[in-house]
Amino acid sequence: MTTRLEPLHETHWPVLNTFTLPLEQEKYTSLPVDLKFPVLDGIYPVVIVAKEPVGFFLLHDTERVASYTEAHDALLLSMFSINYPAQGNGHAKAALRQLPNYVREHFPTKSEVVLSVNLNNEAAFSLYQTVGFIDTGRRIDGPIGSQRIMSLLL
Repeated sequence: MTTRLEPLHETHWPVLNTFTLPLEQEKYTSLPVDLKFPVLDGIYPVVIVAKEPVGFFLLHDTERVASYTEAHDALLLSMFSINYPAQGNGHAKAALRQLPNYVREHFPTKSEVVLSVNLNNEAAFSLYQTVGFIDTGRRIDGPIGSQRIMSLLL
C-alpha cells in the first residue's frame, strides 16, 4: 500500500485521537491526543495509508528552532509517531522520504529540517539516518535524558 503525507484536516482527528504506542516508545514522543495547544489544519503532516491516518508529526518554524540550529531557514520536526498497529510496515521510512517534497511544497523558504532524538532511542536514530538525517554532534538536555540533534538538508 502507498504511504503518503497529507496536510492535517479536521476529519483526521477521530483516528489520530485513537493512536497508541507501547510504553517503551511513548516515553520518547507524544501522541496526537496529548497536544496541549490547538493545531492548525493544513500545516502539519499526517501519514496516510489507504485513506486512513497511520502517523503524525509536527513541523515548527517558531523560536524553538533556534535551540536546535543557527540556520534561519530551518523547521523543527517533533512528535513523530506511527500508530502501533500500523508499525513494521515501512510507513515511517516512506513518510520521512517524502518529507523534503512536503517541505518544499508547504514551506518553500525552508532548506533544513532538524530534530532531536534521545541517545537511548537507537531505533529512531537508525531510522532517521536511513532517510538522510545526519547527526550534527550537538547535544541538548531533554525530558528523559540527553538528545542528539539531527539535520536533513533539503
